[in-house]
Amino acid sequence: MESVRLKARAKINLGLDVVGRRENGYHDVRMIMQTVGIYDRLVVTKIEEDEVKIHTNLGFLPVNENNLIYKAFILMKETYGFKGGIEVDLRKFIPVSAGMAGGSTDAASTLFAINKLFYLGLNLRQLMELGVKLGADVPYCLLRGTALAEGIGEELTSLRPMPDCHIVIAKPPISVSTKLVYEKLDSDEVEIKHPDIDGIISGLEAGDLYEVASKMGNVLEQVTIPMYPVIDTIKNDMLECGALNAMMSGSGPTVFGLFEDEERAKACQEYLRQKQDARQVYITDVFNLVNGGKK
Repeated sequence: MESVRLKARAKINLGLDVVGRRENGYHDVRMIMQTVGIYDRLVVTKIEEDEVKIHTNLGFLPVNENNLIYKAFILMKETYGFKGGIEVDLRKFIPVSAGMAGGSTDAASTLFAINKLFYLGLNLRQLMELGVKLGADVPYCLLRGTALAEGIGEELTSLRPMPDCHIVIAKPPISVSTKLVYEKLDSDEVEIKHPDIDGIISGLEAGDLYEVASKMGNVLEQVTIPMYPVIDTIKNDMLECGALNAMMSGSGPTVFGLFEDEERAKACQEYLRQKQDARQVYITDVFNLVNGGKK
């Protein structure tokens, strides 16, 4: 039986700004997206049955039509009408409901796998156009690397790669409703302060990690942190441990800190684990596409 093995990589937002709201409820954004080393493992196998079977190491995850892997299969099946199905073994390591695009990157890998297993011959752009029907982050999860995302997140421009650094990622034991965060942002309760997205791009163009870190900002923190102050506590702890900067990713609750020094990053990881404000604490690095290869 034909199979493909894939690493579905997580993302963080180096910058996230909301610049408008559409009549259909979607928001126009300007975001700097960055792929990191944490990933889910997928083994996708072509089967004769006209269905999708999903097996995972996390018992609470849906394995039916509520899973984006399932939705990705149905989308490809309805669009291209191939015969047969897939069986997916999913090993989840990206924190769930964390603002790191875990579901979106699994869907992106599934689109990639189906294209290969069923010889559909789609290019990256075509896969990305399909992916946006599943979610705004899916096209980026297919592109990967360092990118400016505009529109609802689907208009992507590749940027100069993020300078190498060590990244501490910490997720507190809470779940955040993205829908609720955006609703509160739309209300008159929040006086919005926009982050310097262009400043981050300038730092990337200069290859200056310090400038990138100093310009980082996430407009959604102004909504999420008042609801969940532990996010701010973790940010401050990372800064006390020597992070160049620390920020919430996406709508939260995950916090990441950038470190130039690996030993400081390890010390921060140990400190956060001892404090137990965060249930999951990892050290990872930047993932970039270099000279057509994977790093």
